[in-house]
Amino acid sequence: MKENNNNLAIIDFIKAIYNKKKFVALHEPRFLGNEKKYLSECIDSTFVSSAGKFVDEFEEKISKYTGAKYAVATVNGTCALHISLILAEVDKDSEVITQPLTFVATCNAISYCNAKPIFIDVDRDTMSLSPSALKSFLEKNTIIKNKKCINKKTKKIIKACIPTHSYGHPCRIDEIKKILKKYYIFLIEDAAESLGSLYKNKHTGTFGELGVISFNGNKIITSGGGGCIVTNNKLLAKKAKHLTTTAKVNHKWDFNHNMVGYNYRMPNLNAALLVAQLEKLDDFIASKRNLANIYETFFKDTDYNFFKEPKNSRSNYWLNSIILKDKTQRDKFLDETNSNGVMTRPTWILMNKLPMFKNAQCVYLINSNWLAERVVNIPSSVKL
Repeated sequence: MKENNNNLAIIDFIKAIYNKKKFVALHEPRFLGNEKKYLSECIDSTFVSSAGKFVDEFEEKISKYTGAKYAVATVNGTCALHISLILAEVDKDSEVITQPLTFVATCNAISYCNAKPIFIDVDRDTMSLSPSALKSFLEKNTIIKNKKCINKKTKKIIKACIPTHSYGHPCRIDEIKKILKKYYIFLIEDAAESLGSLYKNKHTGTFGELGVISFNGNKIITSGGGGCIVTNNKLLAKKAKHLTTTAKVNHKWDFNHNMVGYNYRMPNLNAALLVAQLEKLDDFIASKRNLANIYETFFKDTDYNFFKEPKNSRSNYWLNSIILKDKTQRDKFLDETNSNGVMTRPTWILMNKLPMFKNAQCVYLINSNWLAERVVNIPSSVKL
């Protein structure tokens, strides 16, 4: 297939997949089960805010699904990241390692703690934090004092690291965990996009001390907003729940708060939606993996590379991606698809290129820059 004909053929193909003539969204939510039933039940109970049975039920079910011992439901994924960083004792004298190829919420949460991000490159085959780049940075730029990792340049403590499982594809999280342990750095997994994704048969978000999942309107299951923290650490789970519930001490009538807390607890209404969505999650993943197979077969006949799940992984294929040959070809593709009713988008602008993070420490972001100029997300809704 010649390049000049590629884009029109892709547009027709995607519209045929979704049986739509005018507009195909990038990712639409699907409500195919008990959502209305559970919402009505929640409304009838009058417990529509953060106290209610669906919040507890959701936490139990998401724990079981991921294999984590504990889960704490929050109003969104960004709040879950913020609380996770507080639990890691990140503050103004701290730094947090992350990747530049990520959604801005990751770095915003770091900023909420008055800390600074350090950007480490990604691997091309995962689009996620590179273990080799991480190891190289830590070896050359840090020293260990009293079981603390000190940045030789800034003299600040590197307290945490947040790798992102980009677009639902797992990173080499076991290698990252091993490196961080040597340097006494707290591991928080940004699994916002990877619910249902496995790495070496273990669910993403359960390798680190804490994992964060998002249920925003464009995620594989949604409650409109919503997020959660998963962990195997009982003390961290207990503190996370306390902090997200305004740090209120349980009592029959007194309003006693023993620390600065946050009103981050998920409302029962949202949890009711999520309980119903969880019942369909396995079907959604099967549909999305089937769609990925269809795309992979189709793109073999084009000069665009379809991004496949990394080695040792089972991806949820939250957003399917293709890699074009350069920025010029990418921009032409984005223009033609969006102008013809097929919603596509580039990857995020690299965090180090945003004005609020432009002065952050960076090291050799070769792969991040390469991917940022070439990656395009294509329609990935569950196929009915």
